[in-house]
Amino acid sequence: MDDKKLYSPRVMKYILDKYGFKFSKSLGQNFLIDGNIINKIAETAELDENSGVLEIGPGFGTLTQILCGKAKKVVAVEVDKSLIEVHKETLNFDNLKIIYDDFMKVDVNKLIEEEFKGLDVKIVANLPYYITTPIIMKILEEGYKVSKIVVMVQKEVAQRLNSKPGSKEYGAITLAVQYRADTNIAIIVPNTVFMPRPKVDSAVIEFNILNAPKIKVNDEKLMFDIIKASFGQRRKTLLNGLSNNLKIPKETVKTALENSNIDPGIRGENLGLEEFGKISDEISKILDNGRNI
Repeated sequence: MDDKKLYSPRVMKYILDKYGFKFSKSLGQNFLIDGNIINKIAETAELDENSGVLEIGPGFGTLTQILCGKAKKVVAVEVDKSLIEVHKETLNFDNLKIIYDDFMKVDVNKLIEEEFKGLDVKIVANLPYYITTPIIMKILEEGYKVSKIVVMVQKEVAQRLNSKPGSKEYGAITLAVQYRADTNIAIIVPNTVFMPRPKVDSAVIEFNILNAPKIKVNDEKLMFDIIKASFGQRRKTLLNGLSNNLKIPKETVKTALENSNIDPGIRGENLGLEEFGKISDEISKILDNGRNI
């Protein structure tokens, strides 16, 4: 089957009907049927003979087929075991391994170490909308040895991940992502290029993973607690939001903000990563001094 274009709606329908496959709404299954978009995703990933690709949720295999033609090795993780027989017909590639498991339960660091020795590893996927954020946060927080992530997500989510301070899309997840990667929206993808057609448009976003976090802080967990607290009630001032949500005395927060040259009346949505880092280090310093008294 590797000589046929799997993204052809005719080919896809024929094979799915042959195996009695039914799309699962609960798994967010929407298969890509546009060759131009699929090739653009692969181009964005910048694959060559030194590349190893970890694909999350190959689905019918339209993207997988192209990835196998460009990378040295592809390992795909698929949760839907009803696709096993479909894959036997559609994905006969010597450089492909498919693991039928829930990506959220996979020890990905171990998988990368065992499967991609000596390769430049990249994660490429058309992610189901319902689990996009948990997957992205798992990838970033567990610190996989990957150089790039290229994923298709809901357009609104891509805009949130790539947003700037002061915009309505900007939030805690934006900062969590931008702490560890540089982001770029590569393509806007209309809903018409999927089978079945979702209600909303998508976007392909790339994450170029940094060798080290963008800023250095004394207490990473505290910084993200501060970020979450400042976005917990977006309309509150930073002073009120942090003192209420973190259960830290208002005077401590006020002193930390003053020491960081940040207006206590500003809202968290107007601050960048470096400013949150300064606040975190100041609060950490004050709390440590208090413990040492």
